[in-house]
Amino acid sequence: MAPVPRIAALFACSLMCWPAASAAPNIVLLFADDLGYGDLGVYGNPTIRTPNLDRLASQGLRMTAFYSAPSCVPARTQLLLGRYPSRTDVRGTSVGGDGGISDEYAMLAQALGSVGYRTAMAGKWHLGYARAEYLPVGKGFDSWLGLPYSNDMIKPWVQTDEPLWLYRGAERIEHPVDQDQLTLRYTAEVVDVIGERSDQPFFAYLAYSMPHLPLRTAGRFRGTSRAGLYGDVIEAIDWSAGQVMQALEETGQADDTIVIFTSDNGPWLNLPDRMLSGGVVPWHAGSPGPLRGAKHTTYEGGVRVPFIVRWPGVVQPGTVTAEMGATLDLYATLLAAGGGDVPADSDGHDLAALWAGRTAQSPRREFIYHRGSNVQGVRVGPWKLRIVEGQELFHLDRDPSERYNIAADHPETVAQLRQRIDEFTSRVAAEMGQAP
Repeated sequence: MAPVPRIAALFACSLMCWPAASAAPNIVLLFADDLGYGDLGVYGNPTIRTPNLDRLASQGLRMTAFYSAPSCVPARTQLLLGRYPSRTDVRGTSVGGDGGISDEYAMLAQALGSVGYRTAMAGKWHLGYARAEYLPVGKGFDSWLGLPYSNDMIKPWVQTDEPLWLYRGAERIEHPVDQDQLTLRYTAEVVDVIGERSDQPFFAYLAYSMPHLPLRTAGRFRGTSRAGLYGDVIEAIDWSAGQVMQALEETGQADDTIVIFTSDNGPWLNLPDRMLSGGVVPWHAGSPGPLRGAKHTTYEGGVRVPFIVRWPGVVQPGTVTAEMGATLDLYATLLAAGGGDVPADSDGHDLAALWAGRTAQSPRREFIYHRGSNVQGVRVGPWKLRIVEGQELFHLDRDPSERYNIAADHPETVAQLRQRIDEFTSRVAAEMGQAP
């Protein structure tokens, strides 16, 4: 693999790469936490109402084979770095940890900032917090309001005496945090960013703390969904998406903005014992829809997530594709759309041609499944090999629910996919200086 690009090298070309404000689209990235494949109306949920996200899908493209990672930190690593978790040393990012993203990596906000974007974040970070340089404002975001990690990292769910603070920039501003208001406050923050007058395009990243457990939402949403508290929380997120779209329309920027909605991983089913307290019950989780598995697994229900993109003038309204895409690809796609150069060693692909319908085939022909930094499988075309406690082979076009392990019937396919895993892990081991 090519050497990792240094941020300094990326910034050195920023003046040459700077696009005219009219040429670069604004970007709004809405990123839910633990929202499952089957939790939106447009993805088939029978009781949760999501009219705003359904409308967003009708105005853009919906992907039915879009991949993230099965847990919080790896998912954000893929999203904001465009790199697989095994290729990035991310440790100590949760409560009590003293780790974060190395300065040798250019995060998405830094890369977009270097080509003229103003950048803002509201919501959950979870990529390091113990030092100011690890926080979003140390990683390319001009502003940030949010939590440094997941909202359950307090007693009784995690046995820690470290308080969970709400941050603005690098300053701790509120403890205890009123989690009922988080979705409303994050939304207001992004609406304010949209309303700012500037000659620069903007990148606004809204990383919801919900529906990660413990579920919280404002009183105005409680009891409004037929799906109980979980439905209330999802419908609050749908309201938020509606507020964002309304702000874009009222400021005349709706036609100049890429809006994306997706999730970090599937629903948190089969909860650990530590979570079954403080009012949390097993049914406070969402649905993987027709998919097998959930958060913390590399079955499809853990890693395949809803994905909607609205990009006027590029994406044809009301389109759907079963071609592969991944959070890894958003780094490459959005940076290229903004006029930047994608790092040569990125694990992502520019999906713009697929989204625009200029090609019927995605540039992503392979996806490597990770659990943390460990490789657990690969998908190539419709074939998926999972190597956890044995070998499982699935044909995902015919069997998206992964009901039928057909490894014994296709030994050659198993061997080919296993070779792809071995080649990837060997290459990563050499890159990261690990023993083979």
